[in-house]
Order: sequence, then C-alpha cells, then structure tokens
Amino acid sequence: MSNLPEIVDALIVGAGPAGLSAAAELRRLGVGRVVVLEREATPGGIPRHCLHSPYGLREWKRLMFGPAYAKRLVREAEGAGAEIRCQTTVTALHPGGEVDVSTPDGPRRIRGRVVLLALGARESPRAARLIGGTKPGGVMNTATLQSFAAFSKHRPFHNPVILGSELVSFSALLTCRTVDARPVAMLEPGPEITARGVMAMAPRAMRVPLLLNTRITAIHGRAQVNGITVETNDTSRDIACDGVVVTGGFRPENALLRAAGLALDPGSLGPRVDQYGRVTDPAYFSAGNVLHPIETAGWCWDEGRRVARCMAAALNGSLPPRDAATPLAVTGVRQGDALAYALPQEICAPATQAVPAFDRVQMRLRQPFSGQVRVQGQSHWIASRPERRITVPLHPTPEAL
Repeated sequence: MSNLPEIVDALIVGAGPAGLSAAAELRRLGVGRVVVLEREATPGGIPRHCLHSPYGLREWKRLMFGPAYAKRLVREAEGAGAEIRCQTTVTALHPGGEVDVSTPDGPRRIRGRVVLLALGARESPRAARLIGGTKPGGVMNTATLQSFAAFSKHRPFHNPVILGSELVSFSALLTCRTVDARPVAMLEPGPEITARGVMAMAPRAMRVPLLLNTRITAIHGRAQVNGITVETNDTSRDIACDGVVVTGGFRPENALLRAAGLALDPGSLGPRVDQYGRVTDPAYFSAGNVLHPIETAGWCWDEGRRVARCMAAALNGSLPPRDAATPLAVTGVRQGDALAYALPQEICAPATQAVPAFDRVQMRLRQPFSGQVRVQGQSHWIASRPERRITVPLHPTPEAL
C-alpha cells in the first residue's frame, strides 16, 4: 500500500455493487484515475457470501449466484481501469474530499476530486432488539451465517430459529440448507411477514413453521444456545434450538458521516442527498444501501452507475451549486408517522447539462397507508404496506426552476 496515491480523480469507499458499478461507469465516461477502497480482504460486498440466486437479472439478464455475481462486478471494474485497494479502512472524512485511511503499511491520507460513499448497511444486533437471557454461542446475524457457509467448514448449529421475515430472512433460511442446518421455526413479531406474501411459501415448502405475532424474550444456554423463550399474543413458551439467526432491521453504516459532521436524514439515518447524489459537502456523493436500508444488489448497482454520471458531471463543472438546495416537499403523509423516509431529501435547481441520479422520489412507510400525497407540488396516490419501495416522479416546484 506504499504506492497509494495522494490525489485521484474519483475515490470510492466500498467495493460492493454500488461502488464497483460506479467505478466501472466513471472509467467508461473517461474519468482519469479511479480508486476503490475496501476494508475487507476481498472485494464484491455481501453478494460474495450469498450461495444462492437470484443475482444478475437486472444487470446482465443472467441468473447468477452471489459469488459469481461479485466476481463479475470486480472483473468489470478492473477491466474498465479502476484500481481496487483491499484491506484499506477509511477512518475519517475531511472537507473537500480528503480521506484518512488505515493500510497494512500504516496510516495514509488521500484526496479525491470527487468521493463516493458506498458504505452499505448492517443488520441490527440482538442488543438493539432488547432480547434478554444469557449470551451463548450460536447467536449471529445473516452476514455471519453466510460467512460460515461461504468460507468455513464449521457448522455453527444444527437446529436454529430465524428471527425476522424480511427478504434477508429468507436468504438466511436458504443459507441454512447450505450448512446442513434445519431451522425449527421462523419468527415474525408482527401480524404479517415483512417481505411480500408469496415469500411465505418458502418456509412452508421447507417444512419450517412460520410463527407470526411472536417475539423472542430470552435466549438460553451457556457455551451454546439450548433454547429460547418466545411470547405470542401475551402467552410465553419455550422452544428448543441450538442457534438464533437475528435477521434484518438494517441500519446505514453512518459512523464516518456522523464523525465528519455531514448531515443525516432522521428517517433513513443515511446521508441527506440532493437529486445528484451529493451529500452536504459537495465533494462527497453517496449511493447504495447507506442511503436506504435496504435495497437489492441490482438496485444498488444501477444507483451506483447513476450517481457516477453525476460525479463525472461535477468534475466537468456541470452541476448546480449544492448550497442552493431546498428541502424536498412532501405533504399528506408525515415522516415519523406513516412515512419512514423519502429521498432525495433536498432539491437543487436543475442544470441543463446534467441528468439527475434520482429522477424519482423513493419512499418507504412505517405502517400501512393509502391516500393522496403531494411531492414537489405534484399530487400522487400511494397505497402500500411497510417496507415496500414506493417511487414517484420527481417534479421540481416552479420556485426551484
């Protein structure tokens, strides 16, 4: 790492689908030196752990498994001329695109004329869900389970329970099969599964009971989990198991942003961005699941490309001033009640030379809602359950034109 450059045209933090697709697109657009920083030993992000499909349909119209998908992302970025530096951890962000990093050869500072923060998201741990009991082995999130499946011959458990019913929860269910584990139950604290209803067929096909309105109140065991206590409709009972997979509840990896004083959105907990993907320091852009926990790899891949085009436009001086941005106007549904978040959070006067990365407003709900909402002065009817992607066209208000 002693040859890490001091300045590059575009610096990308994170070698997942958003970061790698952005790197390839920047090089395709003729941006000079593009460097991707990745703290892990291998690039590719979460998909490299996922020993299941589907991946690749949006990107290349091919059905792929996670590791093959990750390798293709890396191959396309490197083939376009981007440099990927692994085992390089960003420790601080400074104004104007200066970044402190930790490398095997010691600390360095590197500056990007533009910087993309593609930091991703992480699952909420057991502690954040206020699950009591002891602290035995065998309690893990989906990413840890997938690491066992992809990189270890050790089987972490035989008969776990899976907590959650988001898409990633069903990924955990499939991953259990690859480590020869048979879940004894899938638990959802709410009255319905969070993923689309058709996904309930998966545990049924695998003969795994799906228990709704059921939460874990305690985990038991010493060296290894030997059971849990659950509560269903105010009735407690014990379930024998030897592991617990705590899935979902994603939160953006926002520690670097908070430490740097970059503005965060209280709903998504990710950075506040304008329609070009710029955070409050215009040297920095953002894409992927640090913005919206959580979307699919294909969605993040496409978003990385879109934001990369805006980064190239910034290098050419084609974007409007960031300090002229005004808050996105959404009325009819309140953030904190039904509305979890909407992005982009801020709107700049359009620049005729640049196409926005976000030409549609993305929204998610905390609770079911149907009704008329106004976004930037335009009326839209929305009807959705929580944790569904909702998009409406972005029409700037006349005052912003």
